[in-house]
Amino acid sequence: MRRFNVTGMSCAACSARVEKAVSALKGVDKCTVNLLTNTMDVDGSASDEEIIDSVVAAGYGASKDGEKRSGESCPSPSGEERTLRLRLISSVIITIILMYFSMGAAMFGLPCPAALKGHLPNGILQMLLSGLVMVINQKFFISGFKGLRNLSPNMDALVAIGSMSAFLYSFVLLILLSNGSDRMVHGFYFEGAAMILALITVGKYLEAQSKGKTTDALKGLKKLKPKKARVIADGEEKEVEIERVEVGDILSIRPGESIPADCVVIEGESAVDESALTGESIPVDKEIGSKVYAATINQSGYLRCKALKVGKDTALEGIIEMVANASGTKAPIAKAADRVAGVFVPAVMLIALITTAIWLFLGASFGDALEKGIAVLVVSCPCSLGLATPVAIMVGTGKGAKSSILFKDAESLEVAGKASYVVLDKTGTITEGRPSVKSIIPFGCKEDELLALSAALEENSEHPLSRAIAERAKSLEKEKISSFKAHPGGGVEGRRESGEVLYGGNRRFIEKHARIDEDALTIAEELSLRGETPLYFAEDDRLIGIISVSDPIKRDSKEAISELKAMGIKTIILTGDNWNTARSVQREVGSDDVAAELLPGNKEEVISKLQRKGRVVMVGDGINDAPALTRADCAIAVGAGTDIAIDAASIVLMRDSLLDAVAAIRLSRATLRNIHQNLFWAFGYNIIGIPLAAGVFTPLLGWSLSPMFAAAAMSISSFIVVSNALRLNSFDIHSPKRDKKINFKFKEKDKEMEKTITIEGMMCPHCEKAVKNALEAVEGVVSATASHEKGSAVVTLEKSVEDSVLRKAVEDKDYKVVSIS
Repeated sequence: MRRFNVTGMSCAACSARVEKAVSALKGVDKCTVNLLTNTMDVDGSASDEEIIDSVVAAGYGASKDGEKRSGESCPSPSGEERTLRLRLISSVIITIILMYFSMGAAMFGLPCPAALKGHLPNGILQMLLSGLVMVINQKFFISGFKGLRNLSPNMDALVAIGSMSAFLYSFVLLILLSNGSDRMVHGFYFEGAAMILALITVGKYLEAQSKGKTTDALKGLKKLKPKKARVIADGEEKEVEIERVEVGDILSIRPGESIPADCVVIEGESAVDESALTGESIPVDKEIGSKVYAATINQSGYLRCKALKVGKDTALEGIIEMVANASGTKAPIAKAADRVAGVFVPAVMLIALITTAIWLFLGASFGDALEKGIAVLVVSCPCSLGLATPVAIMVGTGKGAKSSILFKDAESLEVAGKASYVVLDKTGTITEGRPSVKSIIPFGCKEDELLALSAALEENSEHPLSRAIAERAKSLEKEKISSFKAHPGGGVEGRRESGEVLYGGNRRFIEKHARIDEDALTIAEELSLRGETPLYFAEDDRLIGIISVSDPIKRDSKEAISELKAMGIKTIILTGDNWNTARSVQREVGSDDVAAELLPGNKEEVISKLQRKGRVVMVGDGINDAPALTRADCAIAVGAGTDIAIDAASIVLMRDSLLDAVAAIRLSRATLRNIHQNLFWAFGYNIIGIPLAAGVFTPLLGWSLSPMFAAAAMSISSFIVVSNALRLNSFDIHSPKRDKKINFKFKEKDKEMEKTITIEGMMCPHCEKAVKNALEAVEGVVSATASHEKGSAVVTLEKSVEDSVLRKAVEDKDYKVVSIS
């Protein structure tokens, strides 16, 4: 995806025109234009020059992000705001003087120089003052008539035509007056021509100020970037610009200084404030081997670090890019507004022309009919349509970034709020991800021997359970294992120096290589019922022991799941762990359902089945979660997760807290509400304002709208939209007080395809598994969940299955079916 800066856009019609022009190019797969940031993202094989030329041909300016074309003016936001302020002040002062002579002196007899008391000199003065305001605000006319010339009329065209029409009409009356006709003396609209420009400039200035505030989060992140660093070379310490730091440089960082790059500590100990990245207020202790990140603050001790990532490769730059990209993308909800914006300005111009013609036909004077047409032109506001979605997206993603919640695109911000299911990985997401060994049960060998062999085998694995065993055995002498191989979702294997093959993993994996007797299964079941995960170890075809590992549940997991359920969202735990341990975790945290003993591919299948019923959010942290994260409608990766999980996710949590996943969904819902409010205002304002300006209500209710009031209304319309979006900054994303429970309506078909079977004879988890396997072997059964405690099984069907077939499957396993409903 390439980013371009676009100049000359003034409303949603402009952005729609640019998007249409670039999308028509051969080799452009996707084009998204953002009116708020004046940027364009293009994906495809078309060259930069072709893309820029197509924008220029459409009547606008373009340059590659970070570059500037010769002769092209790209003012900074602050410079644009200063220019607007000068235009505004001068326009208002001149317009006030104009109003004094046009209305105060001519109509109300206020003091006036004798030379200007005549109608003709007063009219000439009004013309000059009005013309001066038009010159000051010439940007409207240049942009507007340029758009008309390129057959891409925009908001500036509406303003230019309205103001110019009032001025020319008044100029003709002034010519007639100079020829001795006094009948037209009170028909001047010079003050209207100036007032339209002054009032719309007021709105543009307020809009520019508010739009500047929407990018505060991005500006704040950029301010965190350190400016200089101290590099140690040849034993000497030298201060250099941050751009000159290279990978491998040795950096000196004193207490109180900002860390200039992503580094690894090679000397010293300290506490580092990482709140800028993670939001955690408590400093993190660092020692030799610890990683530190750019823009975090070294607090207490001296550190010497080696640069691992510099410049745009640092974590901070990644966050800045992610926030900028999210702000520059479009949410699906914006498509309706974009379609309207593409035809809005031509439609308004046609309505204005028809309005003028109808009033002339009804017998109104040309001046009155023209006034109605001008009012239609200046009351319409395509800007509010164009800004309704992007300003809310910008503020929402910025709000998330401040809270260490990173949305990769606008679509994820929208979809997260519409989720009816949240699927949670267990290890590292609900649990701490830092398990410890609880029990060691050897078979035919000593405890230390089992621990040493298992640690030697597992030390090459990155799985948290493997690390727990390696940590427990770190003081033991271990032999070297060769031919190591990992089996995702199952276990690991490797060869001892003496030639025997070692296997370690779950029951399903070990049973493929060694026999597990009933005594070992009973022990493993008892461990599982205590919430511990039993890991089996075998040498060749002989079971040599069981080591149980327990992973404590995070302190906020239960609270997070409770809040999700209060929002009307169903929560489901997915894990490769055994059913007993999984159910133990489910009972403790209170989730709606659990699926256990899953391979990575099985997790993806569960997501696919749930997507038939509603939108699914998947929260995970590990390599095993990547397929499921990719499959889900919206994927959330916790910050402690792997790079693969983070790459597969559309939302990244910098903190290792499940409550932040809830906050992301809550923020998404708040942003969606804000977008709906903005769109309601944008459409509602134009639906009411245009007929009012056209005089539709005049015959019945006597309501009418002068061009000056129409300009005033239009000038504040966009300001209201942007100001409403800014309210998101005060929204508390971590508070459940304003949560509303959504009663999701699932397809009737899905409800009909679920059956509950009441069963007698199930006594333990082994019985549950036997029933589950028997039912899932039936053609047409998608999944089955059995519970010996409830004495029932629930089956989900993808097609109709006779009750007799389900009954036979269960009773063939020597259990009794009481009823099926």
